[in-house]
Amino acid sequence: MVCYFHRDRPALGTCKHCQRGLCVECAALVGDTLACRDRHEQLVGAANQAMMRTIIQAERIAVGYVRNGVFYGLVGAAFGALGLIQYRFLSMQALFFIILGVFLLYASALNFLEARKYR
Repeated sequence: MVCYFHRDRPALGTCKHCQRGLCVECAALVGDTLACRDRHEQLVGAANQAMMRTIIQAERIAVGYVRNGVFYGLVGAAFGALGLIQYRFLSMQALFFIILGVFLLYASALNFLEARKYR
């Protein structure tokens, strides 16, 4: 690949904004990416900042799903255990607690699976 602006020079990389090949003179390093010098430096910088904000937000979302998963798991286990312990005495009412516990454990598993998407 050759430089878009200097056809006689080899390109060392491409601009993140316009995807044109850039030689050493035409390339500007913005963060850890290349941009056209004096043309796209600000745009690439803004794109890098937006990408970092997106990554940070995804991590926050993942933490929220994990926290919800832990809560649902604990509450589901408590309802399930209560239903099993009280089954002898309450029969059908205890069955409601067991079903509720299973549902909350299922919700917990779904939250953990959803958190994996954001990591």
